[in-house]
Amino acid sequence: NVSKEVTVTATAYSKEEPGMGHMTASGIDLNDNPRVIAVDPSVIPLGSRVYVEGYGEAIAADTGGAIKGNKIDVHLNSAQECYNWGVKQVKVQILD
Repeated sequence: NVSKEVTVTATAYSKEEPGMGHMTASGIDLNDNPRVIAVDPSVIPLGSRVYVEGYGEAIAADTGGAIKGNKIDVHLNSAQECYNWGVKQVKVQILD
């Protein structure tokens, strides 16, 4: 069931990038569960299960300094995948 749908600007990040850790703001280890997005908790609550267009199901488990308002950051496995993702407008469904 979908409780809410928002259109957001989506960028990508990877724990493989220099200076990035593998622990999220909510304590999820990206080595154990890489299907994570970073969100603005005032738009998408931390801990929400979400479906991101073009990415799939994930958990909203991280935050970021540049993630304000209708922006998300999807976690990918490599810097190259992040470059390939680029910046895009996607729909995010917040699941019950």
